Amino acid sequence: MIYLNLMEDKIENIDKIVQHWLNSSEQNYLTMKHLINSKDYSWALFIGHLVIEKLLKAIYVKRLQKHALFTHDLLRLASKIGLSLTDDQQEWFDEITTFNLNTRYDNYKQDFNKLCTREFTENWINKIENLRQWLKNQL
Repeated sequence: MIYLNLMEDKIENIDKIVQHWLNSSEQNYLTMKHLINSKDYSWALFIGHLVIEKLLKAIYVKRLQKHALFTHDLLRLASKIGLSLTDDQQEWFDEITTFNLNTRYDNYKQDFNKLCTREFTENWINKIENLRQWLKNQL
């Protein structure tokens, strides 16, 4: 079991927590692939956001030796970790963060679903996979 002591921000079993984030990211990655195959593009992109978020949180815990921030903002997480990002990576993190919001809230869902064509989704899935590999190499 993972021990959390949020009041002191100190954690035990850092390796287990990092592994938890990695395992969860990998499971989400497989789910994302299934959603693409079923042509459920908006949800595939939402799950793609989780893939990246969880990898960032694994890096956060490993490097900073404390609990990851309670945020879905990918660029903020990357910044707090101190990752050196290209301009493209910064833009990608920023845009992928919107996939989290666009699928969660009804007022954004319809517009986002219309935007998520096969071509749009394939483009962003390629970027997510690129970031995924890059982040795994940061560990």
